[in-house]
Amino acid sequence: MTQGRPLLNRRLAEFGTTIFAEMSALAVRTGAINLGQGFPDTDGPEEVREAAVRALRAGHGNQYPPGPGVPELRTAITEHQLRRYALTYDPDTEVLVTAGATEAVAASMLALLEPGDEVIALEPYYDSYAACIAMAGATRVPVTLHPEPSTGSYRLDLDELRAAVTPRTRLLLLNTPHNPTGTVLTREELAAIAALACERDLLVVTDEVYEHLVFEGEHLPLASFPGMRERTVTISSAGKTFSFTGWKVGWITASPELVTAVRSAKQFLTYVSAGPFQYAVAEALRLPDSYFDTLRADLRAKRDLLSGGLAEAGFEVYRPAGTYFVTTDIRPLDSSGDGFAFCRSLPERCGVVAVPNAVFYDHREQGAPFVRFAFCKRTEVLAEAVSRLKGL
Repeated sequence: MTQGRPLLNRRLAEFGTTIFAEMSALAVRTGAINLGQGFPDTDGPEEVREAAVRALRAGHGNQYPPGPGVPELRTAITEHQLRRYALTYDPDTEVLVTAGATEAVAASMLALLEPGDEVIALEPYYDSYAACIAMAGATRVPVTLHPEPSTGSYRLDLDELRAAVTPRTRLLLLNTPHNPTGTVLTREELAAIAALACERDLLVVTDEVYEHLVFEGEHLPLASFPGMRERTVTISSAGKTFSFTGWKVGWITASPELVTAVRSAKQFLTYVSAGPFQYAVAEALRLPDSYFDTLRADLRAKRDLLSGGLAEAGFEVYRPAGTYFVTTDIRPLDSSGDGFAFCRSLPERCGVVAVPNAVFYDHREQGAPFVRFAFCKRTEVLAEAVSRLKGL
């Protein structure tokens, strides 16, 4: 304490150590299988890794790369958006490369928000969203996705979303495919969100890092809907698509005005990062469709393996339409519905680590009985985890 104040900025006082750090440390201490944190246990394509090696040896990116990102990657990003979604962007003025999608979210919040602004986010939400909104001095307004046991999925109530908008609402922060629930927003839902944003003159930041991991339905960028091209910041990254999460290469695509605003904040965060990896990701984005199809099929099979095993173990399972996480309700196994206690005891009980979803909620009671498992692991690891979980 100095001058009677805590050392930590009050805006961050509620956050503390992330649940991922706690659960990963628990996995190491107990030797448990870590299905808590969302990172693959194998590297991505060999040709992409070799592209990074070539860049390092050729001296490409070993010094500071350009602030907006290397031209090769910015061009590859615009080609990807055009080929996949018929969205046209200028690589020089409408793309910004970031240190992963997490920095893209942080820079967007710091650039576009001021104290007094409200941000609507779908809960449960990736935990950095709340921290980034707080650092910007804005107020988060959660709209809860509702679990539907009859369908084994989560649902967005559009009436609740509309009711959450006030004169202070500045921005909608969306994530589809959605972590942790695996929800993929439908064309009808996205059209309604687009209409609301236009009607109320709202900015939208969309986190689309799981865009290539959709098992049911289709991924539709919000920026492709009428009236949204000029008011949407679209975020994605290489980590989830190419299984190189440690490279931390993300990006935004948006109008020149929005890119300029976000870049103004981003330049004082990392300034630049991941120089050689940017060249490798440029090559990765140009991989043939067969790569993306194989990735999706592999993860769909792993989803089914883990989902089936969790159901056999006694969990109520919400089978995801996208991402690489499965949400479960623990109450058939633990009537207390205390996800925190359940996750902290699980490694000792059966040698598996998961994450309690309550940490992703403002309304903690809404998420209390739900627990998230990651299936972005080798098939034999998932099979062993399933075997252990049956001991419950």
